[in-house]
Amino acid sequence: MIRYAALRLLQGVPVLLVVATITFALLRVIPGGPFDREKTLPPEILRNVEARYHLDEPVARQYLRYLGGILTGDLGPSYKYLGRDVTQILADAFPVSMELGSAALAISLLFGVSAGLAGAVRRGRAPDRVLGMLAVAGMSLPSFVLGAGLILGFGLWLGWLPAGLWEGPLSVVLPAITLAAAPAAYIARLTRSSVLDVIDMDFVRTARAKGVSEARVRRHHVLRNALLAVTTYFGPLLAMLLTGSFVVEKVFAIPGMGRFFVTAVTNRDYPLVLGVTLVYAALIVIANLAVDLLYAWLDPRIRLGRSKA
Repeated sequence: MIRYAALRLLQGVPVLLVVATITFALLRVIPGGPFDREKTLPPEILRNVEARYHLDEPVARQYLRYLGGILTGDLGPSYKYLGRDVTQILADAFPVSMELGSAALAISLLFGVSAGLAGAVRRGRAPDRVLGMLAVAGMSLPSFVLGAGLILGFGLWLGWLPAGLWEGPLSVVLPAITLAAAPAAYIARLTRSSVLDVIDMDFVRTARAKGVSEARVRRHHVLRNALLAVTTYFGPLLAMLLTGSFVVEKVFAIPGMGRFFVTAVTNRDYPLVLGVTLVYAALIVIANLAVDLLYAWLDPRIRLGRSKA
């Protein structure tokens, strides 16, 4: 298992190289530059600024310089946040985004799987219909609308929770719920469908015939096999939480990577855009590896086939 994980991580290196190359090329192809929006600068000052950031060099040399910086862990200075390196900015913003994303992921899985299982075992009854309507509403409601509603209701009218910023554990609650609403609704629908496919299979009826309690049948036989479909969604789920955090972090004024990414794109801050993109790409590679490892844990047949290979 360790050898397999190490091999998969090594295979992710070319993926990150391709992502870095494409992002670098797109930033250079798009018209305009990082200092076009500044006040009109004298030509001498503009040349000095470009020389400071090596923008006066050929594009090929800039690309090789950037790749060399990646290998040494130096992502370069930010063009807009003067005096701060991209590595420093990411070190400050990454824990914030990870805390928000982890909370949203936990809420999505907890409520999504629980609601899906509850709807499946009560299919056709009132709880199933109510959960179905809530799932449709969760998938249909845009995150910025839900976030604004939560801020208005729980932050301003009731005053129970902070309406924004990042100033303590309670500040996580509203943005995490906003970010988790759509994934939780989708997981609930996916879990319900998977449980209904599994609950009438022969091995489940055999377990019941042997006298296994219904709670144990649902937990160890039904849910474990139904979670394979949810595990498949884990990789895209992480990507959704990361990209969705762009809007949520903006709505709640959270100083995470999503907020820095939006401002970096607007300001044409090349090093910061490249740095954030690489971090997101690395997280997706790791998430895909985690999905494969979860497959092996949930279904021993996958692990057995891998060991023979």
